[in-house]
Amino acid sequence: MPLFDPDSGLLVVSGNGESVIDCFEVNSSEPFLSQVSHCLTDASTRGVALVPKLALDISCCEVLRLMQLTDNVIVPISYQVPRKAGQDFHADLYPDTAGQTPAMTAEDWWKGENKQVERVSLHPSKRPKPATPSAQETKPKDLPRGKSKEEASTSSSPLTTPSSSAAPSRSPSSTSGLSSGFLPSPSPSQSSRAIQSMLGPSSKFRHIQGAVLHRDTHITNLRGLHLTTPGECDGFCANGQRVAVPLAIAGGQIAVFELSQPGKLPDTALPTIQNSVNVADFCWDPFDNHKLVVAGDDAKIRVWQIPKGGLTETLTEPECVLRGHTEKIYSIKFHPHASGLLVSSSYDLTVRLWNLEKGEEVKKLSGHQDQIFGMAWSPDGKLLATVCKDGKVRLYDPRKSTLPIQEGPGPEGQRGARVVWVCGGKYLLVSGFDSRSERQLYLFSAESLASGSVASAPADVSPSTLIPFYDPDTSVLILTGKGDTRVYIYEIVPEAPYFMECSSFHSSEPHKGLCFLPKTECDVRDVEVARAVRLGKTTIEPVAFKVPRVKKEFFQDDVFPDTAVWWEASLTAAAWLSGSNGQHRKISLRPKDMMPVSEAPKEAPVRKYLPSSVYLEEKTDEQKKEELLSAMVAKLGNREDPLPQESYEGVDDEETTNTQALPRGPVRVSAADTGRACCICILPFQGANVPPNRSSSRRF
Repeated sequence: MPLFDPDSGLLVVSGNGESVIDCFEVNSSEPFLSQVSHCLTDASTRGVALVPKLALDISCCEVLRLMQLTDNVIVPISYQVPRKAGQDFHADLYPDTAGQTPAMTAEDWWKGENKQVERVSLHPSKRPKPATPSAQETKPKDLPRGKSKEEASTSSSPLTTPSSSAAPSRSPSSTSGLSSGFLPSPSPSQSSRAIQSMLGPSSKFRHIQGAVLHRDTHITNLRGLHLTTPGECDGFCANGQRVAVPLAIAGGQIAVFELSQPGKLPDTALPTIQNSVNVADFCWDPFDNHKLVVAGDDAKIRVWQIPKGGLTETLTEPECVLRGHTEKIYSIKFHPHASGLLVSSSYDLTVRLWNLEKGEEVKKLSGHQDQIFGMAWSPDGKLLATVCKDGKVRLYDPRKSTLPIQEGPGPEGQRGARVVWVCGGKYLLVSGFDSRSERQLYLFSAESLASGSVASAPADVSPSTLIPFYDPDTSVLILTGKGDTRVYIYEIVPEAPYFMECSSFHSSEPHKGLCFLPKTECDVRDVEVARAVRLGKTTIEPVAFKVPRVKKEFFQDDVFPDTAVWWEASLTAAAWLSGSNGQHRKISLRPKDMMPVSEAPKEAPVRKYLPSSVYLEEKTDEQKKEELLSAMVAKLGNREDPLPQESYEGVDDEETTNTQALPRGPVRVSAADTGRACCICILPFQGANVPPNRSSSRRF
């Protein structure tokens, strides 16, 4: 983002998301660009803007002032020329600048006229003085011609008065060039709160990062995947031990892969589960990692038991078959607390509850007028929410009534929808489509569905429904659709603005979807708040969602509260049907050798970067010479150190040469002689003019 000041010829350049602001001087001859300063900021830049020249503080030789927008504050950055301030007006620094009076009207320009804005002086005594309106003058027409409201009331703006930017917090120590410093804030806490109230709250998960784990953890060479599962199906399902994937093979076959056995799958046929009909939906029993329930097009629900260690042979006989629906089944969901309690929705417009322990239907709910897109149990397991193609969101209490106890307007689009409970059961979140078939997120109050949505957030345009996953520990919502490459992440809060968007995760190729694993699979040492498996066209890849933190040696207890053990049942289906309610026990994810970050010792804040005065400080010639000599000596080393060859042993006695027999004059050594010699000794000769010494030997 370039910002140019034509009066001084200074060009300020900054990038969105960077923490560096560079300033250059633009010349009409070579070098056309010469760098003036390199300012390192404490926070990443989201936007920059120049302050008008009339607002500069010329008493301290301020030639430029930049406003930096960060995630939660606006920081003024001042560029000053180090001169004797407060004495004379430096005309070479402050040429006449463009005023604020328009030179012509838009009609004049259309007629072909070209005029320049009148230039004004920045000298304090020559500046144009705007007339101050009286208390009765409240309309814009009462202001002097060419003067705006803001100019007429400069005394009320802290950014346009010279007194507000009297001196930077870091005074430059150089005698030439520019220095950039942060202007002091009269009340940092108040201004920070004011800026935050203006920009809105931000999520502590806004910088969450999704990353695919190492290839050693992938399951590759998947072949024959069924890529056209019904819209109400998640596409595949996983638990902490294994993944179930539908195959495009006749007979509704499902492959089961062990997460503990990654690697390349063989090219030969794999053992599968044969359902004999097309698969509509399937899911794992949350309380039994070996039980897989499959709903088929024949209106039957089959319960399969996976042997320990995974599939070793094809299964053709289910453990039991549930019959009751009269038409194709849409989706199935397990109860979050009661073991063996299953709910299903069907084309016969009914929702039925099943007791898997007895293999029978126990409840039948009615009231839907069209296709049922999605269902979700409340966190306490008392209520059941549904979203329907007829544009209604309904709430059931299955133990008290077979009809809905509440209903309200839902998404207008009829392409599909999903529903999930958020904020401890206080709200219902529905992902669907609006009347223009654009994907939208809606938030409904569970206490008053009839009043409609309390908030909504647009997503994008895509034919697939966003499948939501909600983490009750962090209140983070993760959504993606079949065939998407982007994963949306929000933090849901119970008050406005309700939706707090975080960083998105992008994959290089479209995926079938994501399925999330228990919280115990997360690496809390690396601040991993969620772990999912991603189904691609030929691979199954683990994806970790991490929150960047500085003090990773401490347990981040603010993002890792005690988590519910939802993979253990709290009561039986019979107990729930009789009126009982259960609650999951909670466990801590903190390793025994980690201290919570809330109990970490407080450290004094350390500035990340040195002030600009350190970089711009000019040294004397003597200091430069001393630094240069010190660097040369350090590079060459100590000249009095012994030479390496001085530590060598001499030659053997039989190989010792009689120095008295050596000829006078130059000695020529042939290649044959050097091939046998282990070293060549430089010896003094009689009559030599130059006495042998250490320096001459070193030069030789």
